Amino acid sequence: ASMVGLLLATIDCLGGDEKVQEQYDRMTAHDLFIRFGLSKRLVDDFIRPTLLVGLFKPPEELSALVVMELLYYYALAHQDSFDVRWIKNGTVSDSLVAPMAAKLQEKYDLKVMGGCRVGKISLEASGNKLSASSVEFTSMSGKQDVIKDVDGIILALGCKGMEAVVKSSPDLARLPTFSNAASLKGIDVISCRIWLDRVVPTRTPANVFSRFDQLRGAGGTFFMLDQLQENNEDLWGGEQPQGSVLACDFYNAGALLSLQDEDVVRVLMDDLLPAAVPAFADAKVVDSWVGKYPGAVSWFSPGSFGKRPPLEGAGKILPNVKCAGDWVRMGEREHGAKGLCQERAFVSGFEAANALLRDTADGPNKKYEVLQCREDEAQFKAGIQLNKKVMEI
Repeated sequence: ASMVGLLLATIDCLGGDEKVQEQYDRMTAHDLFIRFGLSKRLVDDFIRPTLLVGLFKPPEELSALVVMELLYYYALAHQDSFDVRWIKNGTVSDSLVAPMAAKLQEKYDLKVMGGCRVGKISLEASGNKLSASSVEFTSMSGKQDVIKDVDGIILALGCKGMEAVVKSSPDLARLPTFSNAASLKGIDVISCRIWLDRVVPTRTPANVFSRFDQLRGAGGTFFMLDQLQENNEDLWGGEQPQGSVLACDFYNAGALLSLQDEDVVRVLMDDLLPAAVPAFADAKVVDSWVGKYPGAVSWFSPGSFGKRPPLEGAGKILPNVKCAGDWVRMGEREHGAKGLCQERAFVSGFEAANALLRDTADGPNKKYEVLQCREDEAQFKAGIQLNKKVMEI
């Protein structure tokens, strides 16, 4: 019964205008749950673990607006079409991004400079408008170079990347749009890969750690790659497969970052994994890898909505710089994909490209059609209409 209050709040928030949504954004999700009477058990057993692996923070550190967007997108809307997908072979980098980069270069004669780090972006004035004129960057070899006579830029950056670029670019820093975005902080993440000496059967290939003291406030997941992908030599770096291969991630992992890599693996193998599936206690680690990424993921903190970068960047004053990513405000081109998700980042990239072509290209240009999510279910739309009538009264 206590879930009904949250459903009403979601309808009120997502069915309201931007002013209503900003009011919810200034509220923490924790305050929202108290205000609408959610039970402690519901929050502790379901909502808190969901948020720790969905938005990577506990409810007291999250905007109520984005939490309701997440619960709507993943739980309320389109309930018959949600599933977990994992790439069949290799990684996203070598199976998707690398072939796409090769096609862009071979078919369209573009130059993809992977691994380069952007430094200073310079602007020049033209009448009452500004224009990005050059980009300084550092190659993987450490060589510094510059691209001049820039036509346009899309800042497909997270909060940490935005902070670094704006800090190095005095011209951008003078514009509140970019200095505000650069002030937002990110979430610490740890990613692990573990190869075992034996196959460990699990009930499901995708799993969530919840309410373990060893998490130290973090959220955690583990995926059985030998079940999601073929357990072949590719998964073992060209060697003969021996056992299960796991991908384990920690979110909101600040309290775990100071651990040595071997201690992170030990927490998994000695405490967390055997508690979830006892058979892990009999397995031995053949090899492991740990990656630590402080402040790397978007943090939708209370009151952050107004500081998040708009897709249009600084707008008409700087027409040849746009923004893309899951944290951008998409304005009139808002999409049904909400919160911290790859789908939102993906479609925002297309919309940013459309906007850049519209404002910079000479003559007609072909706009890429972005597919929207299908319409809300009838009961959700009816709830929004009923709520609007009640608010009018």
